[in-house]
Amino acid sequence: MKNKQNTQSILMIEPVSFGFNEETANDNKFQSNDLSIDSKSIQRKALDQFTNMVEKLRKHGISVYVVKDTLEPYTPDSIFPNNWVSFHSNGAVAIYPMYAPNRREERRENILDYLEEQGFQINEITDYSQAEEEDVFLEGTGSMVLDRKNNIAYAAVSERTNEDLFIEYCEDFEFTPVVFHATQKIEGIEYPVYHTNVMMSVADNFAIICFDVIKDLKERKFVSDFLHTSQKEVIAITEEQMNHFAGNVLEVEAEDGTKYLIMSDTAYHSLNRGQLDVITKYCDILVVDISVIETYGGGSARCMMAEVFLEKDEI
Repeated sequence: MKNKQNTQSILMIEPVSFGFNEETANDNKFQSNDLSIDSKSIQRKALDQFTNMVEKLRKHGISVYVVKDTLEPYTPDSIFPNNWVSFHSNGAVAIYPMYAPNRREERRENILDYLEEQGFQINEITDYSQAEEEDVFLEGTGSMVLDRKNNIAYAAVSERTNEDLFIEYCEDFEFTPVVFHATQKIEGIEYPVYHTNVMMSVADNFAIICFDVIKDLKERKFVSDFLHTSQKEVIAITEEQMNHFAGNVLEVEAEDGTKYLIMSDTAYHSLNRGQLDVITKYCDILVVDISVIETYGGGSARCMMAEVFLEKDEI
């Protein structure tokens, strides 16, 4: 029996000190910093957007488990938990090595304890974080886009996505690895796309991907062939749409089985009618306003949700 692609349970981390992270800005070209706005205002606005997003997901029957961040240590990007942890249907949990030192502090054992208190079964933990000592990184389902249904993992190589560690992860978790390179043009210079999940998303019956940033045509065909072989309808987005977070989206499932593609207001308004029509053939769209989080954090809706595929006991 194939694994499910979509989960009904989401882990989200409520921010207490969200803001522009200097340690991640070097290679995250989606971040920007408006120095005219003070840090307390940024945190307040981000918290409002976070709270509204949680309420909207819950209103549509999606189970959201919220853990509040702590003031110490300082973790301005804790709102993006999918980078340090992933949860799998066989009860396995993976912990990942993080590029920015202050993001390593996001890994909190009590978050796993909280999920167990909610009835989720954790059978084993595979911890890759020691790779940080060798300056080797793999930032979870930011670095990797998982086709859980077909056991395929996609990864664009970058400073945050080490190819060898990605292959090791795929061997451990029984995914077929699809490795490629992707670059985006900023002021005439090509930079690696920092996370795979800003340029593509795999849903149950379709995939959204920015082929334009895969410059090598053989690699582009390689990725395309895997998507088509796994019977996904492919929605190609432009680099401009990618820069508006149209690839940083996630399909989830409500308690009644309704599928929703969660995306930001920024992403939604970048898509054209034809692209939206393809999406709505397969699922409904839930749009959330997270513009402050996108601007200062350089991540969008998908980054804010860690999917929980663990089996759950009835409490």
